[in-house]
Amino acid sequence: MVTMSTAKTARTATAARPRGSRSPLASVSLHGTLVVAAVIAVFPVLWIVLTSLKPAKHAVTTDFVKEPTLSNYTYLLEQSHFLSWFANSVLVAGITTVLGVFIAATTGYAVSRFKFPGMKPLMWTLLITQMFPMAILIVPLYNLMGDLGLLNQPLGLIITYLTIAVPFCAWMMKGFFDTIPVEIDESGRVDGLNPFGTFWRLILPLAKPGLAVTGFYAFITAWGEVAYASAFMVGEENLTLAGGLQTFVTQYTSNWGAMSAASVLIAIPAAIFFVFAQRHLVAGMTAGATKG
Repeated sequence: MVTMSTAKTARTATAARPRGSRSPLASVSLHGTLVVAAVIAVFPVLWIVLTSLKPAKHAVTTDFVKEPTLSNYTYLLEQSHFLSWFANSVLVAGITTVLGVFIAATTGYAVSRFKFPGMKPLMWTLLITQMFPMAILIVPLYNLMGDLGLLNQPLGLIITYLTIAVPFCAWMMKGFFDTIPVEIDESGRVDGLNPFGTFWRLILPLAKPGLAVTGFYAFITAWGEVAYASAFMVGEENLTLAGGLQTFVTQYTSNWGAMSAASVLIAIPAAIFFVFAQRHLVAGMTAGATKG
């Protein structure tokens, strides 16, 4: 009788709980896991920020905050080439983003809407280029840029970053344009628009989520890339931010405070870009992944 009563009570409690709701134990476990994951994700960023506020003698200690100072930021802005690196990175990342978005959007639209000889080989070429590791491409790209006289020039980095960003972004934009009804193109032609006018005036405004994802990917590719920036650019005044960071920690010197301060300042533009693009990112990534 006791067993039957206990089972009946359990069934009653289960029936009283709304479908889809979690038990208190499951809810506590889920929230505890999320808190731990959030701490793990935030801790490295927090540690870099705290290190940037420490004096040099405490830079590698485990103290969270000890003798906080802004001397690292002062040194960075007044005694290093950080502002030159920042200007170089803004130039390279800005042009890469604008050109990358335009080329990827026009390529994705052409492949999505038109049938032309060599379309499939073109798409396969865009896909295959993503399969080569960066280490394999550095030497041939270095030789190519040397032959063209583009070493130690922002244009050389811009072209290099476009070769990385455009193939992936073109594939993504094709998937996004596939989700936009073809009837919109037909209505544009009825109104007398040519194909480019239809693309520019009708299709592109509807593609803002896809453009946001493409722009964000192109910007991050150019803003945080290290290998090509270090190989193609020499002279401290010509470096980008990624290359300039390496000058603070070398075989003979280690200025972890300045490096941490630079890392914090480098992250700010990327964070601002993300804030402005975030409302389109989820929609764009989802739409671009639904069709290929």
